[in-house]
Amino acid sequence: MSVKNRVAAIDCGTNSIRLLIADGAAQAGSSMPTLTDIERTMRIVRLGHGVDATGRFDPQALARTLDAAKDYARACRDAQVDSVRFIATSATRDASNADEFIAGVQQVFGEFDVTPEVISGGEEAALSFAGATAEFAGDTDGDGPYLVVDIGGGSTEFVRGIDSVEQAVSVDIGCVRLTERYLAHDPPTEEQVWSSLADITAAIDEAARKVDFGNVSSLIGLAGSVTTITAHALELPTYDPLHIHGSVLSTDRVIDAASDLLRLSRAERESLGFMHPGRVDVIGAGALIWRTVVQRLVRDAGISHARTSEKDILDGIALSQMSGRVSA
Repeated sequence: MSVKNRVAAIDCGTNSIRLLIADGAAQAGSSMPTLTDIERTMRIVRLGHGVDATGRFDPQALARTLDAAKDYARACRDAQVDSVRFIATSATRDASNADEFIAGVQQVFGEFDVTPEVISGGEEAALSFAGATAEFAGDTDGDGPYLVVDIGGGSTEFVRGIDSVEQAVSVDIGCVRLTERYLAHDPPTEEQVWSSLADITAAIDEAARKVDFGNVSSLIGLAGSVTTITAHALELPTYDPLHIHGSVLSTDRVIDAASDLLRLSRAERESLGFMHPGRVDVIGAGALIWRTVVQRLVRDAGISHARTSEKDILDGIALSQMSGRVSA
């Protein structure tokens, strides 16, 4: 294999902004290249803070995000990347002053001629699917398709397919959005949990009308809420992506770990060695979403295990620059 090019992928969501710089190489007998990480980093900037209530980006959140983007642009220059693709997701779709964010990113990336792409939920789902399943091809837990679930800060994507996307939908439930709406107490009250569950259940019902949950043999969970729940289920002393990535846990173990994180106080969550400080206040909502999704797939598809992937939309964005744009 020989290196084809060096690319940078940036995923700016409601809660975090992440950078992947990777080398791509052609893979014998496959149309999908392989990725070798050069740099992978994340910052919690909470760009979507308050957007659900106000419809606008908060000035401080915008400043935090553009500071991170400036550092990422410097990293791209230092690594001499060939191309940069910058994706903005749920919060940017919802914010009326998104033009300020877009202009700021264009300025800090300068010679790379980067414009943030405010992609649709469908394309977000397709990129997540491509990133999550590239290395698992031919390795499902059975003969049926994957269901990839990507839980973000403002939205959650459900994608079904085997070699490519068959069905996909994005719904407006996420760990930041639901925390701001309902889970104000520390820990949340039973009433707040039930109010949040009403939104989650309605959103999953909406997703199930567009994506068939039946006959799914491999459920793959993505993003920080899922990886943090997995770290808790594995009882890791610190966050270890190599241990987390690709792990397969029984659904009972996933549900128990999610339920435990939901009922812990923020101080108790903060004391967990694997917990990122920026997830302490929102992991309860993320755990509630993932627990409810897993319970639904147990009911509808009879699954007994769930797989966690550290590869997600970020990897899909990188792959799209080498193998053609991934689309729904």
